[in-house]
Amino acid sequence: MPDFTPTTASCAASTPFVVDLDGTLLKSDLLFECVVSFIRTKPLQCLKPLAWLWHGKAYLKERLAQATDIDVTSLPYDPDVLWMIEAQRNGGRKIVLATASHYTLAVRIAGHLKVFDEVLGTTLERNLSGAHKRNALVTLYGERGFDYVGNSLDDLPVWRSARQAFVVNPLPGVERATRHLGNAVQVVRPDTTNFKSVYKALRIHQWVKNALIFIPLLAAHQLVNPLLLWHGVLAFVFFGLCASGVYVLNDLLDLADDRKHPTKRHRPFASGALSIKSGLLTFPLLLLVAFTGAWLCLPHQFVAVLACYYVLTLVYSLWLKRLMALDVIALALLYTLRIIAGGAAFELELTGWMLAFAMFMFLSLALVKRYAELLLALHSGITGKTGGRDYFPADLAMLSSLGAASGYLAVIVLALYIQDSVTTALYAHPRWIWLACPVLLLWITRIWLLTHRGRMNDDPVVFALRDHLSLAMGAVFCLIFWVAV
Repeated sequence: MPDFTPTTASCAASTPFVVDLDGTLLKSDLLFECVVSFIRTKPLQCLKPLAWLWHGKAYLKERLAQATDIDVTSLPYDPDVLWMIEAQRNGGRKIVLATASHYTLAVRIAGHLKVFDEVLGTTLERNLSGAHKRNALVTLYGERGFDYVGNSLDDLPVWRSARQAFVVNPLPGVERATRHLGNAVQVVRPDTTNFKSVYKALRIHQWVKNALIFIPLLAAHQLVNPLLLWHGVLAFVFFGLCASGVYVLNDLLDLADDRKHPTKRHRPFASGALSIKSGLLTFPLLLLVAFTGAWLCLPHQFVAVLACYYVLTLVYSLWLKRLMALDVIALALLYTLRIIAGGAAFELELTGWMLAFAMFMFLSLALVKRYAELLLALHSGITGKTGGRDYFPADLAMLSSLGAASGYLAVIVLALYIQDSVTTALYAHPRWIWLACPVLLLWITRIWLLTHRGRMNDDPVVFALRDHLSLAMGAVFCLIFWVAV
């Protein structure tokens, strides 16, 4: 907690204590919150905010406030600033919320927090930022007649007219600029945005899924081909960059739902550890690097598959993830597209057996993920439709039946593959592959039993890569195919 009390401030109780909202009390920005909420709910009108901006920022904020429904109860408020406000209230001071965000949103936040005596915000006639905020506060309380808590360079005019300046979560260059004012009494620095937050936002650990790109190379027994192997490495990296861009965009669009989730609310954008603005700048940059690199270094068929992957993920994020059954089929397709991308990168033809096996297997894993989410919701006391999904906890039994059936169908496809004449020609001892069937049956059964017991708290693919027994069974599975060669 910051070292701040009413006595150390040495201010009269009659002097209002004015607090900024965006980036100060709120570890986010309501303008960007409204933008991503608008895009999520009205994706086909996503360019409208640009047209509104043409009429000025005040008009933009007015229209966005009218067009969106921000849940102010789940926004990431800064506990240090709330503590500071409470300390001032206990000292008998008047607490004022003065923000460049729209007045209606500010009023709703004040109503939720119940710590403000007065609210000032942007209206259609005036964007309450910078000099406009300074003029409004001086008109109400006089020059040097208030204290002010802010965080950005836009707050400098306000700090100059304030009795005392409090700097919270300062943006780059702000702390240095306030040193010349002569009235700065306290600086509360945020936790440094560390590598861990960026790593979590990009979900680098999820890149392991892109190892599926190498399956066509393994199936063709070309893993020792240096040129194809290099193409595989490039495809792995570019696919990973594209996937990270998708993850960032998905997290931005899912802010409202993630903040209501017991674990997802800790994600960097939902928690305010990373700004929405940084996310809006990051995801197109990642996509640009991914597609440019793929176009220059790999066959154009790979670029086409990568584009299909991106379009499907975008449609999934905006619509499909909220539609029953279509969501898990889309997830299975996204996994399968990684294998298709590998075939395109290596210019190898994929068999129908491989694609059928992938679809059934990944459909089973997608259903595992949904089952685990629903089970967590049930244990949290939720009996209705879960946030952002078209499922109810009562669907658990049906999901487990569908998921187990899909997994076992993948084993049947593997068994039929062994009997194929192409397989007989490709392997010296194809009958050894039969041993892979019970191994796969064991793994699928175990995964579903663990999920049913509530021990599947992550993506099943990521879980498998961290689970020692799954890794051991995977090694045995690969060894069987190696012996069969």
